[in-house]
Amino acid sequence: MTTTTTTAATTTTATTHTARPIAPRALEELRTTDDAGRPTTPFTDTEGGAPLRCCLRRSEPGERIALVSYAPLRRWAAETAAAPGAYDEVGPVFIHAQPCDGPAGASLPFTGAHRTVRRYSAQGHILGGRLVGEPDGFEQALTEAFDDPAVALVHVRAVEYGCFLYEVRRDYGAGRG
Repeated sequence: MTTTTTTAATTTTATTHTARPIAPRALEELRTTDDAGRPTTPFTDTEGGAPLRCCLRRSEPGERIALVSYAPLRRWAAETAAAPGAYDEVGPVFIHAQPCDGPAGASLPFTGAHRTVRRYSAQGHILGGRLVGEPDGFEQALTEAFDDPAVALVHVRAVEYGCFLYEVRRDYGAGRG
């Protein structure tokens, strides 16, 4: 079952899959030096609306945030002994400049625009992807992805820039991601 809620700031979709923000340990490291080796430079967001990967919501005007380079597959590979090789991408993500409470709920965030659901194998290699254009299409796209036993991990990415938004992992206990 999928339930969609839209507000002026964001669209979220309730689902049986779990969106995973950037892990707290990685966030701690990124708040000092990003995955491209650059020092982190926080700033005050005057406009709001930046998609925060630490708490999976849009920033509010006046919040202290940082734009950092992040390597999601590299960090996942360090946990799983995968070897993504050339698929190890580094890209920009927004995070809070200081620790935050993380996501407020279990809904899939950032579903109010076209997104790519990119599938990865246990080795960290791309197995394909799917464009999702409507908020109610995320549940089906994720279910289809994890119906393939070769899929271990899914990245949800922005279509416009290709930016990583969050990951969904296979739940081996329940057979779902």
